[in-house]
Amino acid sequence: MIFGRSERGKPPVEPVTLKILVAGGFGVGKTTLVGAVSEIRPLRTEELLTEAGRPVDDTSGVEGKRTTTVAMDFGRITLREDLVLYLFGTPGQERFWFMWDELSEGALGAVVLADTRRLEDCFAAVDYFERRSIPFLVGVNCFEGADRYPAEAIRQALDLDSDVPLLLCDARDRESVKEILIGVVQHAMAFQADRRETVTT
Repeated sequence: MIFGRSERGKPPVEPVTLKILVAGGFGVGKTTLVGAVSEIRPLRTEELLTEAGRPVDDTSGVEGKRTTTVAMDFGRITLREDLVLYLFGTPGQERFWFMWDELSEGALGAVVLADTRRLEDCFAAVDYFERRSIPFLVGVNCFEGADRYPAEAIRQALDLDSDVPLLLCDARDRESVKEILIGVVQHAMAFQADRRETVTT
């Protein structure tokens, strides 16, 4: 780049920036997902779990978890030269849900991470986005040692509408996470196009 212009004489591309939420239950892998794919050092607001929080922080199924997100995770990924995603990981515990309304402001769409060992923990996130007509995709984080279920069985258990995408993923793997993010952007764009068509007809 020379004085803000590329060497081929083309003006620099001003990328479109989109906001994507990453939601789900406590310990489902939201912080891991943002960290796996972010091209900047992720902003994390984690605190140690304490004895005082034991009555309200259900760690069954994630007994090894030592920290929890108390505000948000933030990361960024450039999918193409002209497309940048800002990722906002929401806190998973019920006592921090009051922050979701603020975090969801201006979001194009959301990823709801699910863990088949604690599937009920993502019901609140699914319900939240459905009620607010925010397009979302469900990413089933395939933890080591967790039972594997067919995608259709998980879809039925979550009572998802047929147009909500559901994908299996590994929140630790950059390429797996990129597939999830591309999926939610495509779904959100189609969702917005359908809404515009409905309004004009």
